[in-house]
Amino acid sequence: MIVYLDASALVKRYLEEAGSDEVYRLFEGAEVLGTSLVTRAEVSAAFARAARLDAVSEEQALSARKDFEADWPDFARLRIDELTVAQAGRLAWEHGLTGIDALHLASALLWREALGEPVQMATYDEKLKEGAQASQLTIWPEA
Repeated sequence: MIVYLDASALVKRYLEEAGSDEVYRLFEGAEVLGTSLVTRAEVSAAFARAARLDAVSEEQALSARKDFEADWPDFARLRIDELTVAQAGRLAWEHGLTGIDALHLASALLWREALGEPVQMATYDEKLKEGAQASQLTIWPEA
């Protein structure tokens, strides 16, 4: 199974929250895990925000960031180029997505096209799930 992870799914791998156990199992069962380069900044920002909001200690957030940075080279890292941004613009308009969610969806769709194989979209964002489903991507987790 080839899995594209957005930040909402990836953060659960490093900070203990609802859905973390599911994400651990997803990581174990996947052949390839990929994400957009923009996810690196997005996940780091999520760790910092969790610490600022006192959802986790600063030490926990820094540890999560360190673990994520150590794992970063293991992910298929999808570049953002003019084609990706153009497709994201169309998808944002078509599905009512934020810019970042449109970039995630465009990256997953272009990756699927390049591989010629199914790609599963791992996200906990409901609007992104809707857009991915409408674009014929398999969604994880299901409902």
